[in-house]
Amino acid sequence: MRALVTGSSGFIGGHVVAALVAAGAQVRAFDAAAPPDGLPDGAEFVRGDVLDVDAVRRALEGCEAVFHLAALYSYARADAARMQAVNVDGTRTVLRAAANGAQRRIVHTSSCATCGPVRGRRADERDLPDRSQLDVPYKRTKLDGERLALSAAREGHQVVVVNPTVPVGPGDRRPTPTGKMVADVAHGRARAYLASSALNVVAVQDVAAGHVMAFERGRAGERYLLGGEDLSIRDVFAVIATAAGRPAPRVGIPWVAAFAGARIADAALRPLGREPRMLLVDEVRAGRFAHLFDDSKARAELGYSSRSAADALATAARDAIAG
Repeated sequence: MRALVTGSSGFIGGHVVAALVAAGAQVRAFDAAAPPDGLPDGAEFVRGDVLDVDAVRRALEGCEAVFHLAALYSYARADAARMQAVNVDGTRTVLRAAANGAQRRIVHTSSCATCGPVRGRRADERDLPDRSQLDVPYKRTKLDGERLALSAAREGHQVVVVNPTVPVGPGDRRPTPTGKMVADVAHGRARAYLASSALNVVAVQDVAAGHVMAFERGRAGERYLLGGEDLSIRDVFAVIATAAGRPAPRVGIPWVAAFAGARIADAALRPLGREPRMLLVDEVRAGRFAHLFDDSKARAELGYSSRSAADALATAARDAIAG
């Protein structure tokens, strides 16, 4: 099998390339950025932008499978227009090109952000995020991109959607907002935590394996959460700090106070054309509810499994310190 992987230089994308090569696939790694570190034998790199329809069509030649991971993951308002372009328009371009004149199977990488969080319980694939959460451009654009993928499936195309929760692990170099959180705690820059917050944490290697399983066993038109374990943000920070040899942050800040602080910092920096480094308004807004998720559908239908979230966090912390 020859597979095209868009967003191959990204955190999850690089691990999906490695998982596909390990499974025996020939991989065409496609990204607008530089090639991923340690591109494995069995993969060729092609530089291109998902907004360039001709570049996408050329990259698709000879490919029977498409793993669409190209996306911008950011909570910076300055990135809102680019998120709309990449996460929505880029997805439209890839889907149209992949579905044109060929029976290709497509795995579209969405996010747990399109399923929740839901107040008071774990969210699953039948859920949608609270409407207030759609004020966050990342969440809104990922949901719009996912809807394009599901629409293509309803039109008869072989499109499966996967929804990773909060992947952590080696190689988050750019970094993603999650990788930045790990690095901030590991380096002692984060001295407090959001008191009510919780995350479903998963090893990025398990998410990559889940992509391959979704290609092999997933049902077209279905969403599959690829998760790990639900942990309070206090416990997440404690595991990272311990692995980095630092004391864990002990101060829990109520969400209302954190959000107020984020808005004040944002207002102070906006005249300078800047945004806060640590207290981004949309990142704090997204943390209002505990991000708890139920991935039993993927476990039952795909044979998906995950390793210890604590081990994954410790690996990510050591990688952040080393990097």
